[in-house]
Amino acid sequence: MPSLVVTFGEIMLRLSPPGFERFLQSPQFVATFGGGEANVAVALASFGNPARYVTLLPPANPIADAFLGELRRFGVDETKVVRGKGRLGVYFVENGANQRPSKVVYDRENSAIALAKPRDIDWRKAFEAAGWFHITGITPALSQSAADLSMEGLQAARAGGLTVSCDLNFRKNLWTYGKSAKEVMPDLFRLVDVGIANEEDCQAALGIQAAMDVHSGQIDPAQYRALAERVLDAFPNLTMLAITLRESKSASHNGWSACLHNRSEFLLSRHYEITHIVDRVGGGDSFAGGLIFGLLNLPTHQDALEFAVAASCLKHSILGDFNRCTRDEVEQLVRGGGSGRVQR
Repeated sequence: MPSLVVTFGEIMLRLSPPGFERFLQSPQFVATFGGGEANVAVALASFGNPARYVTLLPPANPIADAFLGELRRFGVDETKVVRGKGRLGVYFVENGANQRPSKVVYDRENSAIALAKPRDIDWRKAFEAAGWFHITGITPALSQSAADLSMEGLQAARAGGLTVSCDLNFRKNLWTYGKSAKEVMPDLFRLVDVGIANEEDCQAALGIQAAMDVHSGQIDPAQYRALAERVLDAFPNLTMLAITLRESKSASHNGWSACLHNRSEFLLSRHYEITHIVDRVGGGDSFAGGLIFGLLNLPTHQDALEFAVAASCLKHSILGDFNRCTRDEVEQLVRGGGSGRVQR
């Protein structure tokens, strides 16, 4: 049976204008849920790998209860979720189109997980029967106590013999409590086996400079190999580092691929031209979920990388944070599908 993966982070209520409308262009929002680590858990469960999501939620909250019901619908284990003080965070997403970028507005101050502190989660129970722990750089950005709780979880996972993955996920608008990502993330990243990042994450969260312009839209594989090697040299604990390669030509048109350095080989994935993007939020999380799934269930690292990139490619066609694609659908794209022909 595949290894149970535990993910830990914050879930929020996601409010988006219908379609590609601007905020309050019409007086309504589409309400769903979203959060990087929950997105990974849902992706894994959709692919057929056991997943458990751990977070803190406010007590006696019907919106939080609805989220737990959503997790159960996707087959994600929510039995280790903790109720604590604070509120459920909210974020607003305005989907961009063509040259108008997407916009995100956060309303998550004093959320339950931002107020959480070490020992609020019983990690021994959270990791029961688990073999993998996934975290991101989002939770440590929320507060010092959330960063301390993240460190406690990583230490418990290492002590328990779990494989640890971390998506750096740098969010500049979140680091407001007095410490920068460069002051916090390197210590956490030293407890990680599988690193996931983009070029901006490496610079902003780890202080490792990339010799490329993150906004140029041009990809030079040699530069990414050099960047991966610098990160692996700085963090000898890492067994591998995956870097996503996004060529952002407009909000509606991205080139998409990724690379993976496992200390023996530097691997490049197939490249996808994603046009008419429906929703790119959650695309990186789908990549992380696909990579973890591939590393646990597929024969080679190249197979895992191709699965992850294809899964994320498909996510760009789906509204909302969650990737609602199956393993078969992803593997069909890997095999050369993607024409979009009606399947009858």
